Amino acid sequence: MKTLLLTEADVKKLITFAEAIKIVEKVFYFKSKNLVVMPPKIYLDLPEYNGDFRAMPAYVKPLDACGIKWVCSYPYNKKYKLPSVMAVIILNNPKNAFPLAIVEATYITNLRTGAAGAVAVKHIVKSDVKTISFVGCGVQAYFQFHSIKEVKKFSIVKLYDIDYKKMLSFAKEIKNYGYDVVVCSSVKDCVKDADIICTTTPSRKPLVKLAWIKNNVHINAIGADAPGKQELDIEILKKAKIIVDDYKQAMHSGEINVAIKKGVITQKEIFAELGELVAKNKKVSSCQITIFDSTGLGIQDIAVARYVYKKAKMLNIGNKINFL
Repeated sequence: MKTLLLTEADVKKLITFAEAIKIVEKVFYFKSKNLVVMPPKIYLDLPEYNGDFRAMPAYVKPLDACGIKWVCSYPYNKKYKLPSVMAVIILNNPKNAFPLAIVEATYITNLRTGAAGAVAVKHIVKSDVKTISFVGCGVQAYFQFHSIKEVKKFSIVKLYDIDYKKMLSFAKEIKNYGYDVVVCSSVKDCVKDADIICTTTPSRKPLVKLAWIKNNVHINAIGADAPGKQELDIEILKKAKIIVDDYKQAMHSGEINVAIKKGVITQKEIFAELGELVAKNKKVSSCQITIFDSTGLGIQDIAVARYVYKKAKMLNIGNKINFL
């Protein structure tokens, strides 16, 4: 038996935004039915290098997909001309543990995160949408934009980033798809009147205030993925219906982690996991603030990697090696 090596270029050929959304939606459904095994993320903090690593093992029973992702978060990697997030997935045969594939997973990480945001919008935002705002215009904003437009119509896109050049680059990308783009000078101007807000920053202090947003806005809170990170005013969390991807993970390292540690909210204030909405076990009203707290799940990575691996075999893409 041989192990398949798949590069980022290979992965990009093998999966679309629409396909990723379908896979991630199924995974949330499987999670709601207790058909997955997913131990907590293991964090390896390296503060002297301003970064950390996470090990994310997972098994998705209905797909017979098993593996682990090793991923980093290095916010200052720009000076090394490297992505702030880099990852690799080892996909195993659950029957005998053979390493089926080693997959470059930086693209998969971004893709499945964008897909999760789209699944949240699909199942939470039932009303019409005119304006979507992006606080942070980096790589994940790109994936949120391209994923959400697969499931929801909107016409105006508002942008804010502390890096003006990055914001202009993202604006140019969006205009190519025919949207009206507003480049904003502040977070307040960006989120005002928005129907959907996506926050994708590494912030450790609140950026979005309750007084600035509509009383029926939906927020995809993407940036907080480690203890101490937060992008939203705690007053927003106290008023909103909060939907998480995973209860334990969100309380440890999601947008709600700071509020949980301060005792401002408890698990009782978390309305649901996204999988419960996908499975139609719970519903939310469109007449209130809603938040999707996305921390990123290993089951998403492994399910997407399994799809990519299966398609690569079918199309004879990638390099095979005698690993053992």
